[in-house]
Amino acid sequence: MRASPDDAAAQARASTPSHAAGPASRAELDRLLELAARDTGAHAGALFLLAPEGEALRLEVATGMPADFLAPWFGVGLSNRVPVADAVRERRLVWLSKPQELARRYPRTAIAMPYHFAVAAAPILTGSEPWGALLLFWPCCDTAEVPAPSHERVGAACRRLGRFLRDAADSGHPLTPAAYPRTASRPPVQEWEPAQALAAAQFAARLPGGSGTLDLEGRFTYLSETAAGLLGGTVSGLLGRRPWQALSWSADPAFEDRFRAAVVSRQPESFTAMVPPGRWLAFELHPDATGVSVRVVPYAPGRHRNAAPRGRPAPRGGPIALGELYQVLHMAAALSEAVGVVDVVDLVAEEMLPTFRAQTLGMALAEEGGLRFVGCRGYNPCPTEIFAGAALTSPAAAGTLADGVPAFFATFEDVMSAYPLASPRKGLHAWAYLPLIASGRPVGLCVLAFDRPHQFSGNQRTVLTALAGLIAQALERARLYDASKELAETLQAAMLPDSLPDMPGLDVAARYLPSVSGMDIGGDFYDLVRIDDTTAAAVIGDVQGHHVRAAALMGRIRPAIRSQAAAGAAPAEALCQANRQLVDLDPGRFVSCLYAWLDLARHQALLATAGHPPPVLLHPDGHAEVLTVPPGLLLGIDPEADYPTTEIPLEPGAVLALYTDGLVETPGVDLDEAMGGLAARLARTGPQPMDRLAQDLIDEACRSATRTDDIALLLIRCAAAA
Repeated sequence: MRASPDDAAAQARASTPSHAAGPASRAELDRLLELAARDTGAHAGALFLLAPEGEALRLEVATGMPADFLAPWFGVGLSNRVPVADAVRERRLVWLSKPQELARRYPRTAIAMPYHFAVAAAPILTGSEPWGALLLFWPCCDTAEVPAPSHERVGAACRRLGRFLRDAADSGHPLTPAAYPRTASRPPVQEWEPAQALAAAQFAARLPGGSGTLDLEGRFTYLSETAAGLLGGTVSGLLGRRPWQALSWSADPAFEDRFRAAVVSRQPESFTAMVPPGRWLAFELHPDATGVSVRVVPYAPGRHRNAAPRGRPAPRGGPIALGELYQVLHMAAALSEAVGVVDVVDLVAEEMLPTFRAQTLGMALAEEGGLRFVGCRGYNPCPTEIFAGAALTSPAAAGTLADGVPAFFATFEDVMSAYPLASPRKGLHAWAYLPLIASGRPVGLCVLAFDRPHQFSGNQRTVLTALAGLIAQALERARLYDASKELAETLQAAMLPDSLPDMPGLDVAARYLPSVSGMDIGGDFYDLVRIDDTTAAAVIGDVQGHHVRAAALMGRIRPAIRSQAAAGAAPAEALCQANRQLVDLDPGRFVSCLYAWLDLARHQALLATAGHPPPVLLHPDGHAEVLTVPPGLLLGIDPEADYPTTEIPLEPGAVLALYTDGLVETPGVDLDEAMGGLAARLARTGPQPMDRLAQDLIDEACRSATRTDDIALLLIRCAAAA
């Protein structure tokens, strides 16, 4: 909620429906936004209002560009890393003078609008009370720094808006965000006299090629006959329509993409497109505050391509097309599913190498003041030093990572001018050097190398810089996952037996499979304890729950039961003692357990269970059965619980299968039926080594259904009389 001296008044404002403010109020809001853009020299702007719940900003109105261009920010949570959210949350002006700076600090924002512009976001306040945010746009380029806007003018515009919003709320007609953002109507332009309009049309008709105009929404408002013919349409059929919707051949999104770039950046754009069956057209777009003038001429690709002169600024033509941008967005989504560091390297290489037509991708992690190489893809043989022969731990690499600014080298000569000691790398001629920064901290370095000189367009630099931010976040998550996985594996190995004892007359195998993807640890446990030459104790159990807490409890209960077994305790006695210890611990969790005393001399076993699934016995003749064992209470509930003992024969060649319920449980299947299914599978196995049988049972369990619980399995075959 907004902070207000009068809580009752604030609540009343928040509860007033959005339609309480009439058209006149919204018209005044539009006027104030237009005034803000004009006073600050911005060519476009947008106004965000704080939602009634006070936890999100919603786009209300845009000027100088269609509101739809800002679709990714129709609703912005105040906790999001977006310029307008940071401005309101931190009560400060956020100024981004270049696309690369936007891409470094706000990669998701840059991906959504990969165009050339400078932008400022400022909070709209009255005192300390927030009402929304003001977003303003200026043209920019790669070669010149855009002067920061006047803080006084931006502040004055925000104060005017704040006073208007506060006064509207105090009058009982608060302006809350509309259901859908709108584009402010532009002031009417000066109308031409008929003679002037005719002269202008005749002037355009005399020029080579064709001419036309689009409004800021992208609709044709004028089109010469020559232009309509080149486009494959008619003047009457195209006027009032958007070319990418009216022309069947314009499935290539270049037209719409470059139109948006011209409107957002307010700078000329150019591109080429093919009209079936094979005609090429060259387009020039020239924007201003009222619309975009279009120039279209026939184009011969082989005759018009000239190499860019050395020293020329990065070209703004040849941008990342929307089709390629969709691949980039696909990679951004895929990165959220990458698990370990190797997965991130593989995924980034798989997506980026073909998208940007690069030859090689290398990645290194920032560790202990240096860089550790973790992967290289695409180059054969794959070098660990792909930055023009400079080691990843060189001062050049460290310096680029330290200042967090990407470096782009179109040729090896560009590399030499920056790093005179660099040595050439055979087959590589251009490099994109991307520092990976997450939460303001260096995570690593990503290098793209090309097998020929490569001019990086401004938009391509912006997209690559934004991707570096996304890769950095994915790499940071992957590092945490790898560290957690290593810790889990170490912890699990310490808690489960290193190996099972080798006893004459027993052939045993065990398996453990955690249910939680990415965390190889759980609460299921098993053990086999040799008591003497003819006696052993087998234990299997399941701690309630998953993850580290269950594993920690398992790490306490398994040694307790093991110590009872080593002391020669009978099944009932061992479970009673473990139960009392668990009750004393009072962990708030329960444990199921099955204890089997194996007497190899007498060919028998004594079984006791604490709420655990009964074992399955595979007889020497090949039939299998689920044994009937009187169930005892789970460990950790009642300190006075007792555990009945059952005696069973254990003939030479018989297999006793102890398991946790994760092996048999299937959603929608009765547990008794599932245990019967396990017996049936054992009966079909036929003679085979215990290790193979154990693995086959685990594999079939994983194939048959999605498992939601850990699995522990202990197979014991009585081979012969001891």
